Amino acid sequence: MDELIRIRDIGRKYVIGTETIEALKSVSLDIHKGEFVALMGPSGSGKSTLMNILGCLDTPSHGDYILNGINVSHMTDNQLATVRNKEIGFVFQTFNLLPRYTALENVALPLVYAGVSKKEREERALDALINVGLENRVDHRPNELSGGQRQRVAVARALINNPSIILADEPTGNLDTKTSVEIMALMENIHIKGNTIILVTHEEDIARHAHRIVRMRDGLIENDDLISKV
Repeated sequence: MDELIRIRDIGRKYVIGTETIEALKSVSLDIHKGEFVALMGPSGSGKSTLMNILGCLDTPSHGDYILNGINVSHMTDNQLATVRNKEIGFVFQTFNLLPRYTALENVALPLVYAGVSKKEREERALDALINVGLENRVDHRPNELSGGQRQRVAVARALINNPSIILADEPTGNLDTKTSVEIMALMENIHIKGNTIILVTHEEDIARHAHRIVRMRDGLIENDDLISKV
């Protein structure tokens, strides 16, 4: 498999008043194209900090992050924004949909920033909604959708730019058990189609949908195990 993510000796420190917090100490990790990786750890383990760095929402204090052959470790905010829009599709626990926009308009939004024409935006957004089973909810706004349907819209939006990585941060955190199972089945289907997924979760049963679990503690990787799919 081709290497998609390569991080070496990544650390992240935050200065709060007179105190320095070392959220990540020295983390090295490789993720290849087509992998489905779950990132786990208790509160304060560093998993959220690592997720922010992997998602180009933050930069490390030291170390190197190579994403798809490009060193993004020391980019400016504007450069990181360009990388995010091109390389990463985000799925959040809180859906992050714009309430005044329809499902179609929410899904098409990343294409606005990419400079795609309105006609092509609408065609691609419709295809993405069909792929997640929401062809009958295209013109509905978020408050007219169930939690599971809103998360499906978020997944469709994450896929719209054909990103290198789908980064899912607690994607089932606000959903009931039945809907969580449906969303994870959707994520597995997306993975089968060849997408690379990094799933951040604190739930063991959700993590076991992945093929590999990276466990963090105290700013370090504690375990990195492949999951047996029997």
